[in-house]
Amino acid sequence: MKVRAIMAALCATGLMLGVSAAQAAESVEVLHWWTSGGESKAIGVLKDDMTKQGYTWKDFAVAGGAGAAAMTALKTQVISGNAPSAAQIKGPLIKEWADQGVLVNIDSVAKEQDWKKNLPPQIDKIMQADGHYVAAPFSVHRVNWLYINKAALDKAGGKVPTTWDEFFAVADKMKAAGIQPVAMGGQPWQDFTVWEDVVLSQGADFYKKAIVDLDQKTLTSPQMVKVFDTVRKLTTYFDSSRTGRDWNLATAMVINGKAGMQFMGDWAKGEFANANKKAGTDYVCTAVPGTEKAYTFNVDSFVFFQQKGQKAATPGQLALAKTIMSPDFQKQFSLYKGSIPVRLGVDMSSYDDCAKKSYADEQASIKAGGYVPSLAHGMAQGDATAGAMSDVVTKFMNSNESSKDAVAALAKAAKTK
Repeated sequence: MKVRAIMAALCATGLMLGVSAAQAAESVEVLHWWTSGGESKAIGVLKDDMTKQGYTWKDFAVAGGAGAAAMTALKTQVISGNAPSAAQIKGPLIKEWADQGVLVNIDSVAKEQDWKKNLPPQIDKIMQADGHYVAAPFSVHRVNWLYINKAALDKAGGKVPTTWDEFFAVADKMKAAGIQPVAMGGQPWQDFTVWEDVVLSQGADFYKKAIVDLDQKTLTSPQMVKVFDTVRKLTTYFDSSRTGRDWNLATAMVINGKAGMQFMGDWAKGEFANANKKAGTDYVCTAVPGTEKAYTFNVDSFVFFQQKGQKAATPGQLALAKTIMSPDFQKQFSLYKGSIPVRLGVDMSSYDDCAKKSYADEQASIKAGGYVPSLAHGMAQGDATAGAMSDVVTKFMNSNESSKDAVAALAKAAKTK
């Protein structure tokens, strides 16, 4: 159901209820989808920080990578009059909720902490609606990562690939050595992530024209046919049991040496850390072939819902926003999550080599124009457009459809509003 339709239902039924300001100051209900090992440790930092400030944390965790199940739960909560104090939302969906007039602004906190100075401009803009800050960002995830089990790479006698030809050569060597080349899950958003990686490998300008601008000429170009051809070849290195597999289970295959490589954002690094694996020693993290000069960003954030009788943010909501953007929390959260701080200037000395590379690449890509929003993770387009395009990719990756037919379907899907 569209956000606008949800709000119409609310107006019709008069169910815009909530908790009182006094209750909100003591109890903060938070809806999120961080349920894997590394994610749970990361959100636990925020829970502990809020508890120390005297607030009661009410955890509303909904399992499921990419947050589709969480968004369904949120819509149900809002319609039933039980909107949480805060909910994990990102990208264009932030403004969609803000346009319904159900969010509170947190301008006072943003001004106090000088968010405009301390956030990358591309991200600062996303946190606002109609000139007001309505969301607080947690961290930056780089989506275009390739993880490689170091022992598997050594056994296959391969080298870290920087081109698709090199990648397929390594994958073939792993297969010959009896190693599953690529660990892959079986959910649409995971298919979309791999496809997006291949689009980015064609260059940041190509990515922006196709993904951000939805340029029809680019979407129907021979280069886009080449993208689908590359994705088709990649699927030949997946195992036949991937259907329905969660992303962290695919990560576990790489961690345990059952598979050699995985395409996944750097939240997967939190799983490696949780398993006491060390970057550079136990595994390699490198940019997806052809994408080393670009950076697809995925920024998690919380928006804050109006509570009954309150047009302004409650003390608990303001405390939550302030805590999220504090340097100490930004640092500790990302250390557990596998991300890097969204706040600029946080000391990176205690981070592993992957995170340090991520931060350096982020700064370089911002300056070079290669810092682009992830489509697969809700940062580049609204739900309708992204969903339609995702359906095309998933159909292609799970059928014998030709690349040319998939390109035609993709161009049509991009027109979905």
